[in-house]
Amino acid sequence: MTMMAVITGSGMHDLFPAGDERRVETAYGPATLYRCEAGGREFLFLPRHGPDHSVPPHRINFRANLSAVMQAGATSVLATSAVGSITRRLPVGGLGLLDQFIDLSSSRATFFDERPVHVDMTRPYDRGLQGEVLRAASALGEKVGRLRTGLVYVSVDGPRYETAAEIRAFRILGGDVVGMTGAPEATLANELGLRYASIVVATNRAAGLQDRVSHEEVVAAMASAAPRVKRLLERTVEAANRI
Repeated sequence: MTMMAVITGSGMHDLFPAGDERRVETAYGPATLYRCEAGGREFLFLPRHGPDHSVPPHRINFRANLSAVMQAGATSVLATSAVGSITRRLPVGGLGLLDQFIDLSSSRATFFDERPVHVDMTRPYDRGLQGEVLRAASALGEKVGRLRTGLVYVSVDGPRYETAAEIRAFRILGGDVVGMTGAPEATLANELGLRYASIVVATNRAAGLQDRVSHEEVVAAMASAAPRVKRLLERTVEAANRI
């Protein structure tokens, strides 16, 4: 049996009841996570921005977060992220499954600062775990809606939103969605050998594709999508933990 960790982002920090809270001390600092259940299956829940969503994206201690879930016994990580949609394939309010990322952040997150280790990132998202998410979405049908696949995530530092010119450039590069946390987390999960997959929610059209982007809009869109995301996460956890 595998242990799943669920890491959620903006608008999803209180997606699951705060049950058995654990503060995990790691070599990179502490992280707070919770032990939760779905369908009688235990999983770990870690709000990426902290329990009260107080940590901005450029200050997240990704190494502590990933180390903590691994120390607590997780072998797989299922993440959620709010994104701006560049492609019309993913409408506002739509859910998608990431397939690749383009890292334009400056963090260069790694566990290998002291020695040259070069981890293969040809496929940063685990195909087996992606399949489990897709099967869960299919089983839930209209309760979740269509899950768009094959998406390319452009990862930036934030905390500001992007300019319209940047979004035009990202589209030329092949980006479908843009966000502020995806690449560092996926990279570190791969370095630790954790199976990793990421579900995204399009909270807005990216800059230049609508008049303006606001945090209030993002939070409202995530709150609206939260029930569907929760069903999908729980169904995936129930199925994956039987393996």
